[in-house]
Amino acid sequence: MTDRDASAKQDALTAATVTVAWVIIANKPFYPPTIWWVVGNGVEAAWISVLSMPFFLAIPFIARRSALAARIALPLIGTIDTVFETKLFGTGSGTELFFAACIMLVALSFRASEKLWQIGLTGVVFAGFLTTRYLIGDALHIWSAEDLGKLFNLNAFAVACLTAFIALRYSGLRGADHSSGTSPS
Repeated sequence: MTDRDASAKQDALTAATVTVAWVIIANKPFYPPTIWWVVGNGVEAAWISVLSMPFFLAIPFIARRSALAARIALPLIGTIDTVFETKLFGTGSGTELFFAACIMLVALSFRASEKLWQIGLTGVVFAGFLTTRYLIGDALHIWSAEDLGKLFNLNAFAVACLTAFIALRYSGLRGADHSSGTSPS
Protein backbone atom coordinates (compact mmCIF):
# COMPACT_ATOMS: atom_id res chain seq x y z
CA MET A 1 0.00 0.00 0.00
CA THR A 2 1.38 3.39 -0.96
CA ASP A 3 1.31 6.47 1.27
CA ARG A 4 -1.41 7.88 -0.98
CA ASP A 5 -3.53 4.73 -0.51
CA ALA A 6 -3.04 4.84 3.26
CA SER A 7 -3.93 8.52 3.34
CA ALA A 8 -7.09 7.92 1.31
CA LYS A 9 -8.20 5.30 3.82
CA GLN A 10 -7.63 7.59 6.83
CA ASP A 11 -10.62 9.32 8.27
CA ALA A 12 -10.63 13.12 8.12
CA LEU A 13 -9.58 13.61 11.76
CA THR A 14 -6.64 11.24 11.45
CA ALA A 15 -5.57 12.79 8.15
CA ALA A 16 -5.59 16.21 9.84
CA THR A 17 -3.56 14.81 12.73
CA VAL A 18 -0.97 13.36 10.36
CA THR A 19 -0.76 16.66 8.47
CA VAL A 20 -0.11 18.58 11.70
CA ALA A 21 2.54 16.04 12.68
CA TRP A 22 4.29 16.51 9.32
CA VAL A 23 4.25 20.29 9.75
CA ILE A 24 5.88 19.92 13.19
CA ILE A 25 8.44 17.47 11.77
CA ALA A 26 9.27 19.84 8.91
CA ASN A 27 9.75 22.79 11.27
CA LYS A 28 11.73 21.12 14.09
CA PRO A 29 15.13 21.28 12.34
CA PHE A 30 14.70 25.03 11.72
CA TYR A 31 14.18 25.88 15.39
CA PRO A 32 17.89 25.92 16.42
CA PRO A 33 19.06 28.07 13.48
CA THR A 34 16.14 30.42 14.10
CA ILE A 35 17.14 30.78 17.75
CA TRP A 36 20.70 31.52 16.62
CA TRP A 37 19.44 34.12 14.14
CA VAL A 38 16.91 35.82 16.46
CA VAL A 39 18.53 35.42 19.88
CA GLY A 40 22.20 34.85 19.12
CA ASN A 41 22.86 32.14 21.72
CA GLY A 42 21.32 29.03 23.20
CA VAL A 43 21.76 27.09 19.98
CA GLU A 44 23.24 24.10 21.81
CA ALA A 45 20.14 23.80 23.98
CA ALA A 46 17.95 24.29 20.93
CA TRP A 47 19.62 21.39 19.12
CA ILE A 48 18.72 19.17 22.09
CA SER A 49 15.07 20.07 21.44
CA VAL A 50 15.29 18.33 18.06
CA LEU A 51 15.59 14.99 19.90
CA SER A 52 11.79 14.80 20.02
CA MET A 53 11.49 14.76 16.23
CA PRO A 54 11.50 10.92 15.89
CA PHE A 55 8.49 10.73 18.21
CA PHE A 56 6.53 13.09 15.97
CA LEU A 57 7.80 11.13 12.96
CA ALA A 58 6.24 7.99 14.43
CA ILE A 59 2.73 9.47 14.25
CA PRO A 60 2.15 8.90 10.49
CA PHE A 61 3.28 5.30 10.96
CA ILE A 62 1.06 4.84 14.03
CA ALA A 63 -1.86 6.17 11.97
CA ARG A 64 -1.48 3.27 9.54
CA ARG A 65 -2.22 0.84 12.35
CA SER A 66 -4.62 2.80 14.55
CA ALA A 67 -6.32 6.09 13.79
CA LEU A 68 -7.25 6.60 17.43
CA ALA A 69 -3.71 5.89 18.64
CA ALA A 70 -2.32 8.50 16.23
CA ARG A 71 -4.87 11.08 17.37
CA ILE A 72 -3.92 10.36 20.98
CA ALA A 73 -0.20 10.40 20.23
CA LEU A 74 0.01 13.89 18.72
CA PRO A 75 -1.21 15.92 21.73
CA LEU A 76 0.52 13.49 24.11
CA ILE A 77 3.90 13.80 22.38
CA GLY A 78 3.36 17.54 22.03
CA THR A 79 2.73 17.82 25.77
CA ILE A 80 5.83 15.82 26.68
CA ASP A 81 7.88 17.87 24.20
CA THR A 82 6.56 21.10 25.71
CA VAL A 83 7.51 19.99 29.23
CA PHE A 84 10.96 18.99 27.96
CA GLU A 85 11.53 22.26 26.10
CA THR A 86 10.32 24.31 29.06
CA LYS A 87 12.91 22.53 31.21
CA LEU A 88 15.54 23.36 28.58
CA PHE A 89 14.60 27.02 28.08
CA GLY A 90 12.69 28.02 31.23
CA THR A 91 9.18 29.20 31.97
CA GLY A 92 9.94 32.72 30.75
CA SER A 93 10.83 31.47 27.26
CA GLY A 94 7.25 31.13 26.07
CA THR A 95 7.53 27.40 25.42
CA GLU A 96 4.58 26.79 27.75
CA LEU A 97 2.40 28.54 25.17
CA PHE A 98 2.63 25.33 23.11
CA PHE A 99 0.25 23.76 25.64
CA ALA A 100 -2.43 25.85 23.89
CA ALA A 101 -1.78 23.96 20.65
CA CYS A 102 -1.89 20.66 22.55
CA ILE A 103 -5.25 21.53 24.13
CA MET A 104 -6.54 22.67 20.74
CA LEU A 105 -5.58 19.28 19.27
CA VAL A 106 -7.38 17.52 22.13
CA ALA A 107 -10.48 19.63 21.51
CA LEU A 108 -10.56 18.97 17.75
CA SER A 109 -9.19 15.45 17.26
CA PHE A 110 -11.85 13.23 18.76
CA ARG A 111 -15.34 12.00 17.98
CA ALA A 112 -18.19 12.20 20.48
CA SER A 113 -17.77 8.47 21.16
CA GLU A 114 -14.15 9.14 22.19
CA LYS A 115 -15.05 11.66 24.88
CA LEU A 116 -13.22 9.76 27.64
CA TRP A 117 -9.96 9.96 25.66
CA GLN A 118 -10.56 13.67 25.24
CA ILE A 119 -11.19 14.20 28.95
CA GLY A 120 -8.14 12.13 29.90
CA LEU A 121 -5.83 13.94 27.50
CA THR A 122 -7.14 17.30 28.71
CA GLY A 123 -5.98 16.23 32.16
CA VAL A 124 -2.60 15.14 30.81
CA VAL A 125 -2.01 18.48 29.06
CA PHE A 126 -3.07 20.42 32.15
CA ALA A 127 -0.84 18.23 34.35
CA GLY A 128 2.02 19.01 31.96
CA PHE A 129 1.39 22.71 32.44
CA LEU A 130 1.30 22.35 36.23
CA THR A 131 4.54 20.37 36.06
CA THR A 132 6.32 23.13 34.15
CA ARG A 133 4.93 25.82 36.42
CA TYR A 134 5.61 24.23 39.79
CA LEU A 135 7.87 21.19 39.60
CA ILE A 136 10.62 21.26 36.98
CA GLY A 137 12.91 23.84 38.53
CA ASP A 138 15.37 26.09 36.78
CA ALA A 139 16.05 26.03 33.06
CA LEU A 140 19.00 24.05 31.77
CA HIS A 141 20.09 27.04 29.70
CA ILE A 142 20.35 30.41 31.40
CA TRP A 143 19.27 33.40 29.32
CA SER A 144 19.76 37.13 29.79
CA ALA A 145 16.55 39.10 30.26
CA GLU A 146 16.92 40.56 26.76
CA ASP A 147 17.49 37.15 25.16
CA LEU A 148 14.58 35.67 27.09
CA GLY A 149 12.33 38.39 25.71
CA LYS A 150 13.44 37.58 22.16
CA LEU A 151 12.91 33.87 22.75
CA PHE A 152 9.45 34.52 24.21
CA ASN A 153 8.49 36.54 21.13
CA LEU A 154 9.80 33.82 18.82
CA ASN A 155 7.85 31.11 20.64
CA ALA A 156 4.69 33.23 20.79
CA PHE A 157 4.91 33.70 17.02
CA ALA A 158 5.50 29.96 16.50
CA VAL A 159 2.50 29.06 18.67
CA ALA A 160 0.30 31.57 16.84
CA CYS A 161 1.34 30.04 13.49
CA LEU A 162 0.81 26.48 14.71
CA THR A 163 -2.59 27.11 16.26
CA ALA A 164 -3.73 29.03 13.17
CA PHE A 165 -2.60 26.11 11.00
CA ILE A 166 -4.43 23.64 13.25
CA ALA A 167 -7.61 25.73 13.04
CA LEU A 168 -7.37 25.89 9.25
CA ARG A 169 -6.56 22.19 8.85
CA TYR A 170 -9.42 21.03 11.07
CA SER A 171 -11.93 23.57 9.74
CA GLY A 172 -15.07 21.95 8.45
CA LEU A 173 -14.31 18.56 10.00
CA ARG A 174 -17.01 18.81 12.66
CA GLY A 175 -19.69 17.82 10.15
CA ALA A 176 -21.22 14.52 9.16
CA ASP A 177 -17.97 13.02 7.91
CA HIS A 178 -17.00 11.82 11.37
CA SER A 179 -19.58 12.74 13.98
CA SER A 180 -21.63 10.24 15.91
CA GLY A 181 -24.80 11.70 14.45
CA THR A 182 -26.15 12.64 17.86
CA SER A 183 -26.89 16.13 19.05
CA PRO A 184 -24.70 17.57 21.80
CA SER A 185 -26.22 17.39 25.26
